[in-house]
Amino acid sequence: MQAIKSARFSPPLPVKLLFQDEARFGRIQDPRRCWAPTRLPPYVNYQIIREFIYALAAVSPQKGELTSLVMPWIDSVTMSIFLAHVAHTYPDNFLIMLLDKAGWHNAKNLKVPERMKLIFLPPYSPQLNPVEHIWDHLRENYFSNKTFNSLDEVENVLCKWLNDLFNSPETVRSLTNFNWFNTLSLT
Repeated sequence: MQAIKSARFSPPLPVKLLFQDEARFGRIQDPRRCWAPTRLPPYVNYQIIREFIYALAAVSPQKGELTSLVMPWIDSVTMSIFLAHVAHTYPDNFLIMLLDKAGWHNAKNLKVPERMKLIFLPPYSPQLNPVEHIWDHLRENYFSNKTFNSLDEVENVLCKWLNDLFNSPETVRSLTNFNWFNTLSLT
């Protein structure tokens, strides 16, 4: 990666490209396809309980690095906490973070760390954000057709699998490293 030259950063810092997104996980169930024995209809538990928690994640697709936090709600304050967490995770880099334009991403009271630049993706283009594939992977493999007795149980499952992804850069890279990333020149 190239370095950012600035009077503020001496010596110049290497650039790290990150994509950020957040997702809601809860006790409202999303039935998915599943296997069942021949001639038997599949039986899947179903619940509609409107309790949610939020996962925020930033991913470096080329390295397969994932940074995440699980929060009770999402707003500009929790987003500021997450940005500080990401900046603390990569102390030796200048961070360029691409993200959608949710209201809390450009709120007036959002605190963006000095070593971070936010760049907004075009509206209505989730296909450009590789973090969406992380959410799809979690929902399809660990949350589909499951019911939870409490929000704490949802949080435990979510944290377990986010930690597993954190420790599996090859899996993260396979989910998020789109071919067009290799054509980017960070100047």
